[in-house]
Amino acid sequence: MTTLAEVGTISPGHVGVPLLAHIPHSATPIPPDLRPAILLGTAELERELLALTDWYTHELFAPAVRAAGGVAVVYQCSRLVVDPERFADDAQEEMSAVGMGVIYTRTSTGAPLRTPPTATERAALLRRCYWPYHRAIEREVDTLLAAFGRCLILDGHSFPSRPLPCELDQDPDRPDICLGTDAVHTPEPLARLVEGFCATRGLRTTRNRPYRGTYVPLKHYHTDRRVSSVMIEVNRRLYLDEGTGARAPSFHAVQRLVADLVGYVAGME
Repeated sequence: MTTLAEVGTISPGHVGVPLLAHIPHSATPIPPDLRPAILLGTAELERELLALTDWYTHELFAPAVRAAGGVAVVYQCSRLVVDPERFADDAQEEMSAVGMGVIYTRTSTGAPLRTPPTATERAALLRRCYWPYHRAIEREVDTLLAAFGRCLILDGHSFPSRPLPCELDQDPDRPDICLGTDAVHTPEPLARLVEGFCATRGLRTTRNRPYRGTYVPLKHYHTDRRVSSVMIEVNRRLYLDEGTGARAPSFHAVQRLVADLVGYVAGME
């Protein structure tokens, strides 16, 4: 049986607020036994990881949420293996149209990434790398609901400063911060709170552009309004050398900014 340690980590601080950070795309590891299924050579794989990894978002969001008194759950496999934020059913997942459903078969440029898995292979990958992670988040959310009667999920991401070929939104005019919202789980005051904070720091924000939506566990999705959620996407140009994946000199300033934002939001809980 797959353990959570194989696909994710839970990092609780002194839990004093109903706050959970979900960080699904910051990891690069690919289990060695799953590497042969990926058709890319070493250099090609490195380029794909450079393009699709939300570099260092675990360092931007997790310490801030722990310091504020919440919990962080971080996925530990590359999204090239299984993407934990996609719907498990490709019929529900809009990115499956470009070969990037829950199990990617195409790269960010549309090249073949892997041979499409058989139904048996697909089920095995989901059992190993998808469902344990989701069950862990559900447990953490339920624990916060039991303790506080509510839970706020911060869905932590970053995005490239220029659109990738696979992206649905190809507008080159990209904000500093993209806020993803959900009609059921993102209260308007929450979205305005984040937008207002960003404005005081001189950051340009957009809602649901270039990315839309926010993560809510399937158990609670559109059924439990006690669970609120907002996706916070940080433009990589603010903190990253996008050509190498190295932290930019501004990294620690952006890390402090995210910590201030998380603390501000947590203080309103």
